[in-house]
Amino acid sequence: MPVPPHARGYDGFEGRIGRTTADSTPSWTYPPEAPSTAPNIVIVLVDDMGYSDTGPYGSEIDTPNLNRLAASGIRFTNYHTTPLCSPSRASLLTGLNAHRAGYGYVSNADPGYPGLRLELADDVLTLPEILRENGYATYAVGKWHLVRDANMGPGRTKDSWPTQRGFDRYYGSLEGLNSFFHPNQLTSDNGAVEVDEYPTDYYLTDDLTDRAVGYIKDLRAHDSTKPFFLYFAHVAMHGPLQVKPTDRVKYTGSYAEGWDRLRQSRFARQLALGLFPEGTEQAQRNTEPGYDVLPWDDLTPHQQRRFAQYMEVYAGMVDSVDQSIGRVLDVIEELGELDNTIVVFTSDNGGTAEGGPEGTRSYLAEFAGVTDPDWVGDVPHDESLIGTAELGVHYPRGWGQASNTPFRFYKGQTFAGGVRVPFVVSWPAGVPASNDIRNQYAYVSDLAPTLLDLAGVKRPDRRKGLIAKDFDGVSFAEVLRRNSASEHREQYSEITGHRGFYRDGWKLLALHDQGRNIDAPRWQLFDVNTDPTELHDLSGRLPEKVAELAAAWDDAAWANTVFPLVTRADLARRRPEDARLSDPVTILAGTPTLERYRSSRLIAYRDFSFTVSLRSYDARDEGVLVAHGDPQGGYLLYIEGGAVVFGFNAFGCYEEVSGAIPIGAGEVTVDAAVVPKLRWDFTVSVDGTIVAVLENRVQLVAMAPWTGISVGVDARGPVSWDLRKRRGPFRYTGALRSVTYRPGPVQVPTATVDRIESDAEAFAD
Repeated sequence: MPVPPHARGYDGFEGRIGRTTADSTPSWTYPPEAPSTAPNIVIVLVDDMGYSDTGPYGSEIDTPNLNRLAASGIRFTNYHTTPLCSPSRASLLTGLNAHRAGYGYVSNADPGYPGLRLELADDVLTLPEILRENGYATYAVGKWHLVRDANMGPGRTKDSWPTQRGFDRYYGSLEGLNSFFHPNQLTSDNGAVEVDEYPTDYYLTDDLTDRAVGYIKDLRAHDSTKPFFLYFAHVAMHGPLQVKPTDRVKYTGSYAEGWDRLRQSRFARQLALGLFPEGTEQAQRNTEPGYDVLPWDDLTPHQQRRFAQYMEVYAGMVDSVDQSIGRVLDVIEELGELDNTIVVFTSDNGGTAEGGPEGTRSYLAEFAGVTDPDWVGDVPHDESLIGTAELGVHYPRGWGQASNTPFRFYKGQTFAGGVRVPFVVSWPAGVPASNDIRNQYAYVSDLAPTLLDLAGVKRPDRRKGLIAKDFDGVSFAEVLRRNSASEHREQYSEITGHRGFYRDGWKLLALHDQGRNIDAPRWQLFDVNTDPTELHDLSGRLPEKVAELAAAWDDAAWANTVFPLVTRADLARRRPEDARLSDPVTILAGTPTLERYRSSRLIAYRDFSFTVSLRSYDARDEGVLVAHGDPQGGYLLYIEGGAVVFGFNAFGCYEEVSGAIPIGAGEVTVDAAVVPKLRWDFTVSVDGTIVAVLENRVQLVAMAPWTGISVGVDARGPVSWDLRKRRGPFRYTGALRSVTYRPGPVQVPTATVDRIESDAEAFAD
């Protein structure tokens, strides 16, 4: 019998419906299936790694697995990306130019303009969404950094979280950086991973690799044919630089000759490998103020000894990343699928200058000196701790330029040192190759369309009912297959006023000097076909070409949502409703550790107090009442031996005060008052009676404290190393009700806050 017109629920059913199954025919719907020959896809993205840091690009660092990948694949010598992290990741995953994707800067800002939305819009498709719609399993591991920091906590929108953007599973850090021994917060799928203390042998790169390998094994145990996409975005090589002793030891003494000789030896290998044509000149040391590098031989023996240690740590971390890549390749090979797996290795931008001219042993300390000329950003810790869990260090920028050999400048600038990075791709079954080299121009937005082209899958036209933004990138599949000419003929770039425009071998570049008019670029012009290291400025000889490319940059900027141009100071602005993150809050005992950004809003630049409510202190009770921070800076309050102790970690300089706590005490309060030179005075009271005072402590600002607030335990990274070694996380044994934070007014001048915050945003990308 026919289905009557008033029946509901049968629309689209392709079988036959009767009154019983005897006169009905079943039909099923099926999820999409990938083409039978569709390859697996693995993207390995490293952070802040320059052009020359791996064997295929001239490094002395031991990278046998990347060498193996290059031996079965293709190296690009002329692959470009954006100068900063979030923009590069957005462009890689969407095929859009960064501003058009909404990421004209890193996700630690929110100035309120379309090109700086810093969340993915509903009409922006991502590579994992497209692949999943075409039958792929999709996994993301590692650094995300495509979520505004105000949206990292529970209850906030998760529209730009990995599992809302096409990934079946995610494990890693939503932040722009993290500790390698004590991550402040890891996320699994849609929630924070709760952990009090990491194992003594914990190392983040190993943890991420375990999860990546586990995802692949898990899929193959359940489905033997479904292709997968693995996006493995390493937190390395971003600072703070920390390394396992076993990975550092082989590089002990390797960098005693310094960065000048290292650059020479790496460039010689690059020429021998055929990465640059004969006659290519290596850039000299950067000399521009704020970017300059001292000659190694001009350093004191003490400086040389310490600076060399930073590079030993960095080399050990590169080695660790290579080992991670080997583990992923090995499991795919064990499954018999390596030949039909596209593997891509690249970096999000070039090596960094954020460590300054001398590096730092206290990664988050630099910003505290904005109003205090006596503050030492490089807190002088014992050199033997460099690279360990107890310090957060970064190398001097001389090593950053060595990382970017043979180019000038660094991450954050549009010159080659910031945007020209390694790119290796291997797919033996689809693009047979053996140590092949491609010199054609390619850009980060090209990767998504290229992979879809190689995999033979189609991009949908719509997302959430909206017409999806078209790709800006173009496929370079034919460059891979046939060594054909690049179809990516021109490309703009812009970050905080630094500009660039490429067209058919010409590059127009401008550095923006802080304090100058952001819309008055001082252009330099280079013919990168003959001058790939951008050394010979032709702008004075070819003003017509400068005018042509400058006009093209302007047109591209309007077409890609670049305007309005924003200064670093503009980037300190936040949306008004985020002010509620500084409202008073009561945190009940047993509450999971608060997220970093939410925690920081309760104390940043202001007077504040917190009160611990106890049911009734007993002489047997002991442990941590509240902790906020880790070895990079923080504070904690604990009870031990009949005393209440307040400890303050000023970026690695730890000091504590104590006072007696009487039996039956019900409240312990810490009051912080802002004093000159960006300092706090602390007063500790028990039931209204002052028992201890700690004065003139430098404020924890910018990205500190890195780990959020925990109640009843010092979770994750320890605020006090001595206490952790003696007592572990030291959970409170008594009856603890809650901790109430009462933020007071901001007492630091707005201009100072804006300067610190904008500097920290660039630091944290």
